[in-house]
Amino acid sequence: MQSTRYKFLELLFIFVLIPISFAFTYSPILKLIIGVAGFTYIIYVLFKVENLKFKIDKKINWKKFWITTLIKLVIIAVLTVVYVWFTDSKSLFTVMLNKPKLWVLILLFYSLFSVYPQEVMYRTFFFKRYKNLFKNETLFILLNALLFSLAHLFFKNTLVLLLTFIGGILFAITFKNTKSTLLVSIEHSIYGCWLFTVGMGSMLGFPS
Repeated sequence: MQSTRYKFLELLFIFVLIPISFAFTYSPILKLIIGVAGFTYIIYVLFKVENLKFKIDKKINWKKFWITTLIKLVIIAVLTVVYVWFTDSKSLFTVMLNKPKLWVLILLFYSLFSVYPQEVMYRTFFFKRYKNLFKNETLFILLNALLFSLAHLFFKNTLVLLLTFIGGILFAITFKNTKSTLLVSIEHSIYGCWLFTVGMGSMLGFPS
C-alpha cells in the first residue's frame, strides 16, 4: 500500500501543479501529452492499485436523483437566463436557435468526451484515493471543489472559476451521496449543456 506522503505528493502534482502549468503559455502538444499521461496514470491506479470495478448499481434511486437534479437545474436556469439577459442578451440561446446541428453535436461530444473523464478523475479517483486522508468531510468536499475549479484556471476567467467551484461542490455532494460516476456525470452534463445552451458557452471554451 502506498504511503500517505506519496498520496499527498501525487495529489499536489496531478491536481495542483499540472492544472496551474496549463495556465501558462507553452506547446499545446506538450500540454496534450501531459494531460494524456496524467489521465492514463489515473486509470492505471484506479484499476491496478485501487482495484476499482466500474459497474452500474442496480439500487440507484433514479427518482430521487432526477427530482433533486431538476430542482437544482431550475434554479440554475433562472439565474443564468437573468445573467445572460442583462450582460449579453444577443447570446441568449443563440447557438441552439441559429446553429441547431452544431448545438446537438457539441452537447454529445461534451457529455461523452469531456464530462465523463472529468468525473472519473475528480470524483471517482479523487474520492477513492484521498478521502481517507481527510477526517473532515466538509473540508474534503471544499478541497475537491477548489481543485476542480483550479482545473479551469487556463480559461483565465473569474466567473468560470466561481461557476466551476459551485459546480464542484454540487458534484462532490452528489458523488458522496450516490457513489455513482454515472449519476454525477449525468448531472455534470446537464448543467454544462445548459450553460452552453443559455449562451454562456464561449467563456467555457465551447465553439459558437
